[in-house]
Amino acid sequence: MLTSPPVPPTTPSTVWLARGRHTGPAAPDVLRKNLRSLKDDGTILDFLELPDDGAGEGELTFEARWLLPDDVTVRARLALAEWSGRGQEWTLVAEAERPWDLRGPSPAAMFWPWEADTPWGHETVTGQRYLDINPLPADDKDLRRTLRNALRDTWTIHVVVHEAMTPDERGRRSLVPLLPTGLHHRVVEHRAAPHQLRTVNWALRDLDVELPRGGAVVLPGTPVPEAYEAGGFSVRSVFLDGTHPTELLDAVTRFASLPKPLPEGGEAALTALREQWQLLTLEEELARERQLVAMYAEALEAMTQSRDLYRQAAEEAHEALAAYREAAEAGERPQPQPKPAGSPFQQLGRTLGRLRETAKVLRPALPTGDGSRERSSREQQATRDPDSRVSDSRVPDSREQDGREQDGSDQGPGTATGR
Repeated sequence: MLTSPPVPPTTPSTVWLARGRHTGPAAPDVLRKNLRSLKDDGTILDFLELPDDGAGEGELTFEARWLLPDDVTVRARLALAEWSGRGQEWTLVAEAERPWDLRGPSPAAMFWPWEADTPWGHETVTGQRYLDINPLPADDKDLRRTLRNALRDTWTIHVVVHEAMTPDERGRRSLVPLLPTGLHHRVVEHRAAPHQLRTVNWALRDLDVELPRGGAVVLPGTPVPEAYEAGGFSVRSVFLDGTHPTELLDAVTRFASLPKPLPEGGEAALTALREQWQLLTLEEELARERQLVAMYAEALEAMTQSRDLYRQAAEEAHEALAAYREAAEAGERPQPQPKPAGSPFQQLGRTLGRLRETAKVLRPALPTGDGSRERSSREQQATRDPDSRVSDSRVPDSREQDGREQDGSDQGPGTATGR
């Protein structure tokens, strides 16, 4: 029987997730320098680099804490993967005390320094850059592969913009910086040249998604959100002349607010943030220690109760065994002892009680008298040997035969002659 894979839980409204790749060297040093600088100027409250014994080359974990307006605390955790041929992947998960406000700062900017040619701002599936325009490949095969990769991405929002005509300097600027800052490192912008419109729509035909000429479309990603409608997230006209693209920005923001399941690997990252958090304040450390003390006390109480129950069961078993031995020796039926109600070993007590009672079955008394003893002996003999019953019916009793002979002798010869 085929079973569908389990659906991951929905991303909580308080959680912010992103993933990228650092393509240059010395990624840990870049993180340490930027976090130290942000702590010195008060942008973040504190940060911590977690020791990870046995990790691969460059594999590290950093934690940071900062405040949003209205004293809302944010805890964030960035995991830097082991170095590979294309760089180091990083996974960032942050959680606030309230539902996430996209107008707040991007958590990625709290860890990485942003520069025009920064090596850390690359998306992991298509390899495109955040906060920049990414022209689609000129080769049709590469173009379709790029869009397929974008459609199966579970971490990043991909937007495709069609250039109706070759834009000027103002039109060659990315539209992502116009979005709320909380989306700056979650959105990738792809640019399609004027002659690539048909190829793009051919690659998107399976999802009933169409890129309007001179417009834009927000790709649904994987899995497709239930509330996603292609018509509701496509924009018919995007002017690349410096005009504020209000309709496109609204479509991207609405898509980012849709309920979506946690991305691949997102559940493990969120669990690590919640259960393995190390950057604690003094109040949090005290609360954690109190929680540990309460947990240990509860475990000790459970162990003590379990010991008492086992001891009680052992005593009842010894008593039942002693009563059984005494009953076997004396041949008397002992009276069962009452068991305490509600004991978890009540079944054991019942079983041992039945064993004691069945072991002392009284023997039945034998009847008295010679005739009764003789009849009882014959009945027992007939029961043991059924054939003896038949033989007994054929052989007359000796006393009955003697009586018949005596009667014949008293009648005399005349009687016999007369017959």
